[in-house]
Amino acid sequence: MSSTTTRRTFLKSATAAGAGLAARRTLWPRRTRAATPNTTAVEQLREFDYADVALTGGPLKTQYDFIHAHYLALDNDRLLQVYRQHAGLHAPGVDMGGWYGKGGFIPGHAFGQYVSGIARFGRCTGDDACRHKVHELIHGFAEALDANPVPYAGEGAWQVWPAYVLDKHMIGLIDAYYLSGVRSARQLIPRVIRGALPFISPVSRNRIGVKNPPYDETYIVSENLFTAAHLTGERRIRDLAVKYLLDGPYFDPLASGENVLAGQQAYSHVMAFSSAAMAYIQLGEPRYRDAVINGWRFLEEQSYATGGWGPNELLLTPGTGALASSLTTTANHYETPCGTFATMKAARYLMRFTGDARYGDGLERIMWNGLMTVKPPDSNGNSPYYSSYHPDGKKVFYPEKWPCCSGTLAQGVADYVRNAYFHAPGALYVNLFTPSRVRWRSGGRAITLTQHTDYPAGETVELRIETAAPADFALRIRMPGWLEADPQIQVNGRRQSLAADPGTFAEIRRTWRDGDRVQLRLPQSFRTQAIDRSHPDTVALLRGPLVYSALNFAGPGAPVPRLRPSALHAVSGARQTYRQMDDGQQILFIPFYAVQNESYNVYFERT
Repeated sequence: MSSTTTRRTFLKSATAAGAGLAARRTLWPRRTRAATPNTTAVEQLREFDYADVALTGGPLKTQYDFIHAHYLALDNDRLLQVYRQHAGLHAPGVDMGGWYGKGGFIPGHAFGQYVSGIARFGRCTGDDACRHKVHELIHGFAEALDANPVPYAGEGAWQVWPAYVLDKHMIGLIDAYYLSGVRSARQLIPRVIRGALPFISPVSRNRIGVKNPPYDETYIVSENLFTAAHLTGERRIRDLAVKYLLDGPYFDPLASGENVLAGQQAYSHVMAFSSAAMAYIQLGEPRYRDAVINGWRFLEEQSYATGGWGPNELLLTPGTGALASSLTTTANHYETPCGTFATMKAARYLMRFTGDARYGDGLERIMWNGLMTVKPPDSNGNSPYYSSYHPDGKKVFYPEKWPCCSGTLAQGVADYVRNAYFHAPGALYVNLFTPSRVRWRSGGRAITLTQHTDYPAGETVELRIETAAPADFALRIRMPGWLEADPQIQVNGRRQSLAADPGTFAEIRRTWRDGDRVQLRLPQSFRTQAIDRSHPDTVALLRGPLVYSALNFAGPGAPVPRLRPSALHAVSGARQTYRQMDDGQQILFIPFYAVQNESYNVYFERT
């Protein structure tokens, strides 16, 4: 496949697309109203709207604010240039280069994800600049679509990855409509799907591995197709969502308890959990819920201590020692922004379906030790991609600019607010411990809960209730599964005696009044976690939800430190910094997310 598109090949492709559209229009019925999704029938918990939750401080907000500003600053003309060129329109701006730009690997591939992320930031923060930017980007995209109905911007997009790019287009349009109020986005969705169909496989097919075709990932599109069907009322779109579910080779065996993850392309098959979850919501068939539950369990069996998975973008066979072997055979251990985005989504679906705090633990782990750990992107398109867990690791950019992880980075960080709280009739769930605020209504009363904490550096959390009138509801607080000592819970300074086992939600049910305070202490101590059963002495060091890394100042090739957790001592005046003396040499340990330009180790030999 050529990496560039000449005017001749562009016109030839556009003509072929037009013929394909004409052939398919007879298959597209007149608009009918799709069934309204009945989520209450399958959900125990509900997510909050982005506008209901705000981060108010702490490390999560620091990264959140940086990513918000970074994507808001992207030039609209640059983002739209490849689409305008594809449509034969005036296309000002500097070429994006990398994967995204003219002649790139997948030109324009992340446009919808950038729109989605900006819309999410804007909805949460009330930033009108985000709303305005989304309006302009969708307007520019619509103009290009008017001039050429093919919703792609280059050969890589339509020849190799058409379903992959369509999925990103759909979520951009869906979020533009729901979160930024761009009403025209609803009309664009059927047009984009129509324009994409001539290029997409007529059957759902699996992508095996990383380097061998077929590459496209039709099995990831169902989640957004279901949402698009509900938004537009197009029954045909709903039919497509059902059609592209990867039942036989993937969801059905997962549902029956068969582990079919080994050898699969990592990110796309975990992302497919969200399609199964949406199928459960829309179709009400328990097999899709069971597929996600079992898939999550199988994924945990091959995860690093960080929660990451998929070395070299491949899922492994548990029990073979392959995870430990990967520490010395590759530096590409976890496709971090993409993988974390997929994992967080799956965890939120599972929390909604089951109300089980174990998935809240998984959310916390992958957020702090996955997305929070990445090297910040720069204005030239340099972006994080893989996390490395091998000895003497470094945080580096991906070799190509604007890769796929640049899109999921915006969406994933914007979703931090959705990870923090959930609700159910008469109950508010606190899932994350971070300075934040959530607004909620119970029994017709407006309630605000504000969280003050320096967690995970510290152990204490305070929750403050604001309500104009007394309100009866249950406050349910996640007790992390890693707790090794009893938590302490007080209400207005009085110790509470209640069930608070690790890995559950502790419930405080009472009539709440304005100014009520809940104080928590979640004791943290160092512990180790073996990489797998075959290598019990190859371990990572954790404290609370955080993986700790040793900073390597000895230079490349220095011996891997031997870990003695009992010998760790806090460094005075340097919070979250610990030291171990080893043969007269001081080894410093800090949270993996706090590592910047230093070399580091995240796995050690335990003495």
